[in-house]
Parts: sequence; C-alpha cells; structure tokens
Amino acid sequence: MSHDSTAVQEAAARKLSGRRRREIVAVLLFSGGPIFESSIPLSVFGIDRQDAGVPRYRLLVCAGEEGPLRTTGGLELTAPHGLEAISRAGTVVVPAWRSITSPPPLEALDALRRAHEEGARIVGLCTGAFVLAAAGLLDGRPATTHWMYAPTLAKRYPSVHVDPRELFVDDGDVLTSAGTAAGIDLCLHIVRTDHGNEAAGALARRLVVPPRRAGGQERYLDRSLPEEIGADPLAEVVAWALEHLRSSTWRLWPPAPI
Repeated sequence: MSHDSTAVQEAAARKLSGRRRREIVAVLLFSGGPIFESSIPLSVFGIDRQDAGVPRYRLLVCAGEEGPLRTTGGLELTAPHGLEAISRAGTVVVPAWRSITSPPPLEALDALRRAHEEGARIVGLCTGAFVLAAAGLLDGRPATTHWMYAPTLAKRYPSVHVDPRELFVDDGDVLTSAGTAAGIDLCLHIVRTDHGNEAAGALARRLVVPPRRAGGQERYLDRSLPEEIGADPLAEVVAWALEHLRSSTWRLWPPAPI
C-alpha cells in the first residue's frame, strides 16, 4: 500500500545526508524483542545473494540499548554496533519492540529522528511501529501494525492514522508493517522499490515465499472478545475498533470513558 500524500512528496524532496549510504541498512535491536521479527531484516538485507540476482545491501546490526539483548527462548544476543552506526545508514529498520506499554529509550528515539532528518528511510516492523510513533515519525501519517495492537497504537498516538487492514503501509520515507510474516512482505517491497520486480522475485524464490501477497490483515482478525476483557478499561475501545475496521483509517476515537 502506498499513499500519494504531502509526506511522500516531502520525502522525495529530502536528500540523503552525504555521510549516509543508500545501500547501508541499520537494524535496531532491543532486549525482549521476538527473534522471528528481529531475524527478518537480518536475513533479507544481511545475506549475499548476488548469485541469484539480488543486489547486495550492507547490514549494520545495532543495539538500541545496553546489552546483552535477551530474546525468545532466553537467548542472548550481542550486537556488533551501537547507536552511533545508524549515522551511516540510508535505511533504518526497527523490527520489533518488547512492550507496547513501555517507552523506548530516549537515545534510540533521538537517533531515529536524526536519521529521518538526514534523509534516511525509517521502517517499523510489527510493534516497531510503536517506536516510530514514540519518536514522532508517524504524526499525521498512515501506518499499520499487528491487528491485535492497532487499537492501542491508535489510542496512544491519536495523530497517527492507523489502518489495521493493511499488511504494510509505504508512506515514502516512513514505512510500517503488520505482524510477523508481514515484515517479510514489507522487506520484499523495499527490495522491489530499490531494485525492481525481478530482484524482489529472485529474493522471494530464495525465501520460498510469494513475491507479493494479495489482501490484507482483515481475514486474520479475531472479532470476538474474551470474557475476561469485559472489566478491562480498554474493552469498550477494542470493541469499537473491531466494529469499525472497514473505515479507511482510525483517526478519531469515540468519546468513551477510558
């Protein structure tokens, strides 16, 4: 999904800072992030597949906070770079955030804002959208995230135009995806944007996934509410959201007492 908006036009006009390189992709990892989502950009942008006709990217894996970084199954990761390496990247990917209720580190948010100001493309996969929103990079823009977290994103950041139906949203210099496998869809879209359909198709064959999935998240949505949510203060908001999924974006919430 793409949008012909003022933000897209401004993104096209913004030039990449001289110290940044288009072929360099920085992936920003945090402790507590799920390993599947974290591994998607590492696999797409970090493996040399030139023999299959996929142009090579240079990958910088960056720690968004002090390590070691703990992930799924109790694994510990040590990133080879810190936030300073983001200053060289033309694309910065936040593959996930550990908690939709916790604020991201201020230093990481500052690094993302600076990268965006210097013309870098900023990407949030799944709950990574919450980090982009916390940095103010989604203000006034369309965005998506995992359908289960979309109501919370829309409520916490009312200036973001959350669309829970899309697998990904491309708003020029800021892109977001739905959950888990939708991160693959968005990364393939980035390769397609950079290098064309043939390169994206070659990469999709290597990953054994469709080069472009049809449809969106709507078919995956669970419209029922578990009984235990009834007393939760967010229950009314979630119920309203599920009933209004066919609206284009969530820009205004009903004046319900929260």
